[in-house]
Amino acid sequence: MEIILYLSAAVAAIAFLILVLNLSRTLKSVDNTLDTLSRTVDRLEGQLKNVTAETAELLHKTNALAEDVQHKTEQLNTVVYAVKDVGSSVHNLNHSLKKVTTTVASQVEKNQYKISQAVQWGNVIKQLVDKFKQDEKTTAGSPSPAGRTEALPAPAYKNNDI
Repeated sequence: MEIILYLSAAVAAIAFLILVLNLSRTLKSVDNTLDTLSRTVDRLEGQLKNVTAETAELLHKTNALAEDVQHKTEQLNTVVYAVKDVGSSVHNLNHSLKKVTTTVASQVEKNQYKISQAVQWGNVIKQLVDKFKQDEKTTAGSPSPAGRTEALPAPAYKNNDI
């Protein structure tokens, strides 16, 4: 029975040795994994520092760009307001011109008879002046205009207002 006891102790020792060897391999594997993880974390930390610096720089540039856009938008607003004022001025000018044109047209229509009379009288006066000049030219060469019997054209009266 003693042999069984020794054999059992030997089997237990061998089992313990196998357990220790497997545990040792597992711990070495865990150690390698932790070393790799540590190096990866170190590299990641360095990359994150670079990314953080670049992100901060990009954020500053974005803020500067936003301020520039805001400033230019304010300047553009003044231009838009100026153009709007010019548009209002042009609209007012067009309205005034339309009023003047309407007034002139209505006055011309209202005084059409008087205007036509003035034009006719102007034509008569022009004809009289032309006749007078022609008579002066012909009287310079002839002694007396007593024998002439030419008649001046009479103005045509047309009264639309009556």
